[in-house]
Amino acid sequence: MHPLQPSPGTLPREGHLRERHAARCRAAVTRALRKRGYFILTSTSTQSRASALFTSYPLAGLRLSNRIVVSPMCQYSAGQDGAVRPWHAMHYGSCAISGAALVIVEATAVSADGRITPNCLGLYDGAQEAALTKLVADIRTYSTAALGIQLSHAGRKGSIRASWQGGGSLADSEGGWPTVAPSALPLHADWRVPAALDTLGMRRIRDFFVEAAQRADRCGFDLVELHAAHGYLLHSFVSPLSNTRTDAYGGSLDNRMRFPLEVAAAVRDAWPAGKPLGMRINSTDWHPEGLTLDEAVVFGQRLKSIGIDYVTTSAGGAGLERLQMPPLVPGYMVGFAERVRRDTEVAVMAVGLILTPQQADSIVAAGQADLVGLARGVIDNPRWGWHAANALGADARLYPRQYAQARPDRWPGYARIHGDDVAPTPGAGADGTTR
Repeated sequence: MHPLQPSPGTLPREGHLRERHAARCRAAVTRALRKRGYFILTSTSTQSRASALFTSYPLAGLRLSNRIVVSPMCQYSAGQDGAVRPWHAMHYGSCAISGAALVIVEATAVSADGRITPNCLGLYDGAQEAALTKLVADIRTYSTAALGIQLSHAGRKGSIRASWQGGGSLADSEGGWPTVAPSALPLHADWRVPAALDTLGMRRIRDFFVEAAQRADRCGFDLVELHAAHGYLLHSFVSPLSNTRTDAYGGSLDNRMRFPLEVAAAVRDAWPAGKPLGMRINSTDWHPEGLTLDEAVVFGQRLKSIGIDYVTTSAGGAGLERLQMPPLVPGYMVGFAERVRRDTEVAVMAVGLILTPQQADSIVAAGQADLVGLARGVIDNPRWGWHAANALGADARLYPRQYAQARPDRWPGYARIHGDDVAPTPGAGADGTTR
């Protein structure tokens, strides 16, 4: 019996009736879910504190079932046409049954010249839209996770090789293309020099973001995140390392924020009000002359004022010289999330070496962030959310029917692999065996 549940002898007759009615209702819900192809994990943990990580969270008109998010991760595996390929179906299908409440598709270019590599996803033509629409529809047949997409323009970090091809700028003879930025400053001395955008070019890119968001809505995505971090175009306007303009879009922080805020406001007007719109921002450039945390707080406040529903607090990517980075310890960027959340009152997603369920749970429980984003942790452990629920004693985990035999109460091997957080109860497999 649950430690907070009264013993039958302490309940009056009316209490017994209410309890029996509630039990019948729970059983009916469980049967309905199982008919739809799900099993509810029933934990045998004796932890008494409810897991903050597995509480639901409202974001605009979307209610997330828990606080775990699979962050966008560039795959550099689209066709030359920018459309999804079988790799994406495998990758996002796996992420969608990881136990995360939200999966955000990788940085997706809003125009051909906004790609990072020739094999980046795009959302600027009908064929790309149709391919992503099918991907979303297919995932919906087996997962209840919310699906988002990150929209991006690479700016001066575009026209490069994939990391496994050595990185670096592509020459025109290799299929490279002209890049753009707030100022004609290359990221590295041996990289392509970008063209400084004029106001006409900026309006054109703003409109590309709007059109991509409208396509994302038609694809069926629940959420859009704008990429304004890591040295890509929107962040390169905010950072003094890459923006040396002397017009209304350079100089002061108000001026440097102007173009990203114009893009965000235009997308907010085009994106349905009931669907969350977020932005990934840099909390610092890790550079003595770069963007500061105080400036990031002001940026977050302005984003909230125009209707941005959440921010993801990241860092770095504006350059490699004279970096002043802290030791890469677990949660090394969580303090940024806490500060931005406290001083802006906008919802915040924390990222940065969030490794264990206990660590993620404590971040949410302490009010340091509303959501936690994981990337390589989910690549390493594609069932991170399942294992987190089991370790934290949460009763919220839904296993697909096809994988129900791996539940800790049905597979004796679970405790041997994952420890004693949840003691399994051996159960019979479909063929009468335990395995």
